[in-house]
Amino acid sequence: MPKSSPVRVSALADLKKVKKEMALQAERAALAAKLEAQAAAQRAKEAQLRASQSNLFQAAIGKVKPLLHASRAQLKGTAPAPIPKQQMLDDEAAVRESVSDEVDITSLLDTDADLSYRRPGVGPDVPQKLRRGVWSIQAQVDLHGLRSDDARETLGKFIRTAHKQGIRCIRVVHGKGLGSPGKAPVLKDKVRRWLVQKAEVLCFVQAPPMQGGKGALLVLLQPMGV
Repeated sequence: MPKSSPVRVSALADLKKVKKEMALQAERAALAAKLEAQAAAQRAKEAQLRASQSNLFQAAIGKVKPLLHASRAQLKGTAPAPIPKQQMLDDEAAVRESVSDEVDITSLLDTDADLSYRRPGVGPDVPQKLRRGVWSIQAQVDLHGLRSDDARETLGKFIRTAHKQGIRCIRVVHGKGLGSPGKAPVLKDKVRRWLVQKAEVLCFVQAPPMQGGKGALLVLLQPMGV
């Protein structure tokens, strides 16, 4: 009996391999087609759902008309006001440089019991009127308990602001010095020196007992614009 040829056996093996590969490809193609069909069905279902929701929304709101452009409000944002940083720095520098603790004001004070002050050109009746309350107190600053540097800067800023606002009469509380070393009224004397050097100050007097007495001063400022 003749033996099978090795070439023929090899050909049969290759044929089986090809058939198997073709079967796998066909199976893969069928699976891909099935997945694509499922995806298409899902997309169609979602589109139908969106259309249904859109119809419900339109049915709920009814017919609408487009707005005319002329009736639209034209809104413009308001830019925030700029912060005058340089002016603030200049003001602070002016406050620090405008008054000194070393000025001798003895000759500038009136020789009354309260050592009141009036700027040259101001009549002697002005301190008396200030003491009697002809001008009502419109604002006050309390320097009691502050350190000398802080008190000087606080007083300078307060006077500048009050003058810009048109305030005429202010009260400055400096304390009686009872808490100072040796019970000496250090801040009281310095406040008088500072006020004499301020161009906005016309005169000052010691406050009446009901308004602070020896622990405060009533100060009359220049009119605004002067």
